[in-house]
Amino acid sequence: MGCMPMTHPPGAKTNNPQLHDTHFVTEDGVNLPLRHWLPDTEPQAILIALHGFNDYSHFFEQPAHYFSQQGIACFAYDQRGFGAAPNRGLWAGSTAYSNDLLSLIELIKKRYPSQPIFLIGESMGGAIVINTMNQTKRPAIAGIILVAPALWARSTMPWYQTSLLWTMAHSLPWLTLTGKGVKVMPSDNIEMLRALGRDPLVIKATRVETLYGLTDLMDDAFESATVLHENTLMLYGEKDDIIPKQPTYQFIEKFLANGASPKKIAFYQQGYHMLLRDLQAPTTWKDISTWIKNKTDNLPSEADKRAQYVLTHF
Repeated sequence: MGCMPMTHPPGAKTNNPQLHDTHFVTEDGVNLPLRHWLPDTEPQAILIALHGFNDYSHFFEQPAHYFSQQGIACFAYDQRGFGAAPNRGLWAGSTAYSNDLLSLIELIKKRYPSQPIFLIGESMGGAIVINTMNQTKRPAIAGIILVAPALWARSTMPWYQTSLLWTMAHSLPWLTLTGKGVKVMPSDNIEMLRALGRDPLVIKATRVETLYGLTDLMDDAFESATVLHENTLMLYGEKDDIIPKQPTYQFIEKFLANGASPKKIAFYQQGYHMLLRDLQAPTTWKDISTWIKNKTDNLPSEADKRAQYVLTHF
């Protein structure tokens, strides 16, 4: 008897979203853990951060300390199924993740009505940001920052990979995979990677149906390149082993061709997938802070010039 990959969507919208110090309450009454890092004075800007796959809000700890010192207030939360949020390990569906983000944006706007709001998403979080900005109910924000966004769509995968994923998701959706034996290097920050390995809130074994849901999300994000019209800064590490160059470059080519709103692409020659936590992470933090304060400036690292060179020679 066949099985189907499942999503675990939110319940009925019976609640007014609420913002608290340690969590925010969603439309269906779920408490999502929330962290914040505030500057000592009135913030110049607000940054809402979305973590990557199997990660959680702690990913933003170090960058947020830097940004808060630059006058930028930072908020990050555990998304459904991740970290200490409910339904650990279960996929809630792209719409649920976008709706939660939309709710938090509105709550933050009420608290900071005069400050510009930016979204920053790492990997899976970047794909969620992209898809959220392409919804009918798109929020009015100052800009988005995509850090190694998850863009590995099925259309860019080899046929045997997509076939295997479909077969497993429709026969063994509950099966968990650990990734042991996969030779990839997500960062050159070995101490940080070891800490993630010890962290009980980082998911180590992933359900196949959750991987299937992530791939659906990446499909949608990849196809949004021509309709994404926000002020955007996109960062990518040239040593990224997680999100391949082919889909990333294809997305960027279409994204730049759509001609709407300011766009800045930054490539880091020594950067890995976890750009915000690599050994050279402070370089990316400084670039992001500079872009938030003045989108037209060249980046201090000149990673934007590097991207222009690479994209004209690949």
